[in-house]
Amino acid sequence: MNMQIRWHGHACFSVTCEGYNVVFDPYQDGSVPGFPPLALEADLVLCSHEHHDHNARENVRLRAGRACPFTVTELHTFHDDCGGAKRGPNTIRILESGGLRLAHLGDLGVATLPPEQEAALQNLDAVLIPVGGFFTIGPDEAKSLLDRIRPRVAIPMHFRAGKTGLPMIAELDSFLKLAGPCVRCTEPVFELSRQTPPQLAVLPLSR
Repeated sequence: MNMQIRWHGHACFSVTCEGYNVVFDPYQDGSVPGFPPLALEADLVLCSHEHHDHNARENVRLRAGRACPFTVTELHTFHDDCGGAKRGPNTIRILESGGLRLAHLGDLGVATLPPEQEAALQNLDAVLIPVGGFFTIGPDEAKSLLDRIRPRVAIPMHFRAGKTGLPMIAELDSFLKLAGPCVRCTEPVFELSRQTPPQLAVLPLSR
Protein backbone atom coordinates (compact mmCIF):
# COMPACT_ATOMS: atom_id res chain seq x y z
CA MET A 1 0.00 0.00 0.00
CA ASN A 2 1.49 3.33 -1.13
CA MET A 3 0.75 7.00 -0.58
CA GLN A 4 0.82 9.53 -3.41
CA ILE A 5 1.88 13.05 -2.43
CA ARG A 6 1.27 16.17 -4.49
CA TRP A 7 2.31 19.73 -3.63
CA HIS A 8 -0.13 22.45 -4.69
CA GLY A 9 1.90 25.36 -3.36
CA HIS A 10 2.69 26.96 0.01
CA ALA A 11 1.52 24.41 2.64
CA CYS A 12 -1.17 22.77 0.50
CA PHE A 13 -0.72 19.08 -0.30
CA SER A 14 -2.84 16.18 -1.48
CA VAL A 15 -2.13 12.76 0.04
CA THR A 16 -3.88 9.82 -1.61
CA CYS A 17 -4.14 6.19 -0.57
CA GLU A 18 -6.38 3.57 -2.21
CA GLY A 19 -8.09 6.36 -4.14
CA TYR A 20 -8.99 8.27 -0.96
CA ASN A 21 -7.66 11.82 -1.14
CA VAL A 22 -6.85 14.14 1.76
CA VAL A 23 -6.09 17.82 1.11
CA PHE A 24 -4.06 19.73 3.68
CA ASP A 25 -4.14 23.51 4.18
CA PRO A 26 -5.65 24.90 0.95
CA TYR A 27 -4.93 28.62 0.54
CA GLN A 28 -7.45 31.29 -0.44
CA ASP A 29 -7.20 32.83 -3.90
CA GLY A 30 -4.59 35.58 -3.98
CA SER A 31 -3.38 34.96 -0.43
CA VAL A 32 0.09 33.74 -1.44
CA PRO A 33 1.92 35.61 -4.24
CA GLY A 34 2.78 33.56 -7.29
CA PHE A 35 0.52 30.57 -6.67
CA PRO A 36 -2.54 29.98 -8.89
CA PRO A 37 -6.09 29.67 -7.56
CA LEU A 38 -6.92 26.21 -6.26
CA ALA A 39 -9.69 24.01 -7.60
CA LEU A 40 -9.20 20.62 -5.95
CA GLU A 41 -11.27 17.53 -5.24
CA ALA A 42 -10.93 15.44 -2.10
CA ASP A 43 -12.62 13.11 0.34
CA LEU A 44 -11.35 15.06 3.35
CA VAL A 45 -9.92 18.53 4.00
CA LEU A 46 -7.67 19.14 7.01
CA CYS A 47 -6.63 22.67 7.99
CA SER A 48 -3.90 23.20 10.54
CA HIS A 49 -5.33 26.56 11.61
CA GLU A 50 -7.75 29.25 10.47
CA HIS A 51 -5.55 31.76 8.65
CA HIS A 52 -6.58 32.61 5.09
CA ASP A 53 -3.52 31.00 3.48
CA HIS A 54 -4.40 27.65 5.09
CA ASN A 55 -8.20 27.38 5.47
CA ALA A 56 -9.79 27.72 2.00
CA ARG A 57 -12.13 24.74 2.30
CA GLU A 58 -14.34 26.36 -0.34
CA ASN A 59 -11.64 25.66 -2.94
CA VAL A 60 -11.95 21.90 -2.44
CA ARG A 61 -14.95 19.98 -3.76
CA LEU A 62 -15.73 17.13 -1.38
CA ARG A 63 -16.68 13.65 -2.56
CA ALA A 64 -18.70 11.18 -0.53
CA GLY A 65 -18.94 7.44 -0.14
CA ARG A 66 -15.31 6.32 -0.01
CA ALA A 67 -14.03 4.46 3.02
CA CYS A 68 -11.16 6.27 4.73
CA PRO A 69 -8.00 4.12 4.88
CA PHE A 70 -6.22 6.51 7.24
CA THR A 71 -5.91 6.71 10.96
CA VAL A 72 -5.56 10.41 11.83
CA THR A 73 -3.68 11.55 14.94
CA GLU A 74 -3.67 15.20 16.02
CA LEU A 75 -0.95 16.99 17.98
CA HIS A 76 -2.02 20.38 19.33
CA THR A 77 0.83 22.88 19.05
CA PHE A 78 1.27 26.64 18.55
CA HIS A 79 1.74 28.99 15.61
CA ASP A 80 4.36 30.98 17.57
CA ASP A 81 6.91 30.58 20.33
CA CYS A 82 4.82 32.24 23.04
CA GLY A 83 2.02 29.77 23.63
CA GLY A 84 -0.17 31.04 20.81
CA ALA A 85 -0.35 34.61 22.11
CA LYS A 86 0.73 36.05 18.74
CA ARG A 87 -0.82 33.75 16.15
CA GLY A 88 -2.90 31.15 17.97
CA PRO A 89 -2.94 27.37 17.80
CA ASN A 90 -1.61 24.99 15.16
CA THR A 91 -2.51 21.34 14.63
CA ILE A 92 -0.04 18.74 13.41
CA ARG A 93 -1.75 15.76 11.80
CA ILE A 94 -0.29 12.31 11.33
CA LEU A 95 -1.83 10.03 8.71
CA GLU A 96 -1.20 6.31 9.02
CA SER A 97 -2.20 3.57 6.60
CA GLY A 98 -0.74 0.21 5.63
CA GLY A 99 2.25 0.68 7.91
CA LEU A 100 3.15 4.08 6.42
CA ARG A 101 3.13 7.23 8.58
CA LEU A 102 3.10 10.79 7.22
CA ALA A 103 2.90 14.05 9.20
CA HIS A 104 1.89 17.53 8.03
CA LEU A 105 3.28 20.04 10.52
CA GLY A 106 1.10 22.99 9.45
CA ASP A 107 2.39 26.39 10.54
CA LEU A 108 4.45 25.05 13.40
CA GLY A 109 6.01 28.01 15.18
CA VAL A 110 7.64 26.22 18.11
CA ALA A 111 11.28 25.22 17.86
CA THR A 112 11.06 22.62 20.64
CA LEU A 113 8.06 20.37 21.17
CA PRO A 114 7.13 18.57 24.39
CA PRO A 115 8.84 15.16 24.70
CA GLU A 116 5.60 13.25 24.13
CA GLN A 117 4.95 15.12 20.87
CA GLU A 118 8.47 14.60 19.57
CA ALA A 119 8.08 10.93 20.48
CA ALA A 120 4.88 10.77 18.40
CA LEU A 121 6.85 12.15 15.43
CA GLN A 122 9.49 9.43 15.54
CA ASN A 123 9.53 6.71 12.87
CA LEU A 124 7.75 8.81 10.24
CA ASP A 125 8.01 7.69 6.65
CA ALA A 126 7.49 11.28 5.51
CA VAL A 127 7.13 14.72 7.07
CA LEU A 128 5.87 17.89 5.38
CA ILE A 129 7.73 20.63 7.23
CA PRO A 130 7.66 24.46 7.09
CA VAL A 131 11.11 25.98 6.62
CA GLY A 132 10.56 29.66 5.79
CA GLY A 133 10.53 31.29 9.22
CA PHE A 134 8.78 34.52 10.28
CA PHE A 135 5.37 32.84 10.69
CA THR A 136 6.80 29.35 11.31
CA ILE A 137 10.00 27.66 12.33
CA GLY A 138 12.84 28.80 10.10
CA PRO A 139 15.67 27.01 8.30
CA ASP A 140 17.82 26.38 11.39
CA GLU A 141 14.90 25.24 13.54
CA ALA A 142 13.55 22.99 10.79
CA LYS A 143 16.96 21.37 10.35
CA SER A 144 17.26 20.83 14.10
CA LEU A 145 13.79 19.26 14.33
CA LEU A 146 14.57 16.92 11.43
CA ASP A 147 17.80 15.87 13.13
CA ARG A 148 15.79 14.93 16.22
CA ILE A 149 12.83 13.12 14.66
CA ARG A 150 14.77 11.61 11.72
CA PRO A 151 11.99 10.95 9.18
CA ARG A 152 12.79 8.74 6.21
CA VAL A 153 11.60 11.44 3.76
CA ALA A 154 11.47 15.18 4.47
CA ILE A 155 9.54 17.51 2.16
CA PRO A 156 9.93 21.27 2.76
CA MET A 157 6.99 23.67 2.45
CA HIS A 158 6.00 27.24 3.35
CA PHE A 159 9.05 28.88 1.75
CA ARG A 160 9.72 31.58 -0.84
CA ALA A 161 11.24 31.05 -4.28
CA GLY A 162 11.95 34.39 -5.90
CA LYS A 163 8.63 36.23 -6.17
CA THR A 164 6.64 33.10 -5.39
CA GLY A 165 5.61 32.79 -1.75
CA LEU A 166 5.09 35.25 1.08
CA PRO A 167 7.66 38.04 0.74
CA MET A 168 8.76 38.05 4.39
CA ILE A 169 9.70 34.37 4.64
CA ALA A 170 13.03 32.78 3.72
CA GLU A 171 14.01 31.34 0.37
CA LEU A 172 14.07 27.57 0.04
CA ASP A 173 17.81 27.69 -0.60
CA SER A 174 18.38 29.07 2.92
CA PHE A 175 17.10 25.76 4.26
CA LEU A 176 18.79 23.57 1.65
CA LYS A 177 22.21 25.05 2.47
CA LEU A 178 21.79 23.73 6.00
CA ALA A 179 19.96 20.49 5.27
CA GLY A 180 22.38 19.07 2.74
CA PRO A 181 21.83 17.27 -0.57
CA CYS A 182 18.27 17.11 -1.87
CA VAL A 183 16.37 15.33 -4.61
CA ARG A 184 14.60 17.80 -6.88
CA CYS A 185 11.70 15.71 -8.13
CA THR A 186 10.43 16.24 -11.65
CA GLU A 187 7.26 14.16 -11.53
CA PRO A 188 4.19 15.86 -10.03
CA VAL A 189 3.39 12.83 -7.87
CA PHE A 190 5.78 11.59 -5.18
CA GLU A 191 5.20 7.89 -4.58
CA LEU A 192 5.81 6.95 -0.95
CA SER A 193 6.24 3.24 -0.27
CA ARG A 194 8.15 1.06 2.15
CA GLN A 195 10.93 0.92 -0.45
CA THR A 196 11.30 4.70 -0.89
CA PRO A 197 14.91 5.56 0.00
CA PRO A 198 15.75 8.17 2.66
CA GLN A 199 15.88 11.62 1.13
CA LEU A 200 15.16 15.32 1.34
CA ALA A 201 12.70 15.78 -1.52
CA VAL A 202 11.73 19.08 -3.15
CA LEU A 203 8.49 18.61 -5.05
CA PRO A 204 7.43 20.47 -8.17
CA LEU A 205 4.14 22.35 -8.18
CA SER A 206 1.27 20.02 -9.08
CA ARG A 207 -1.42 21.73 -11.16
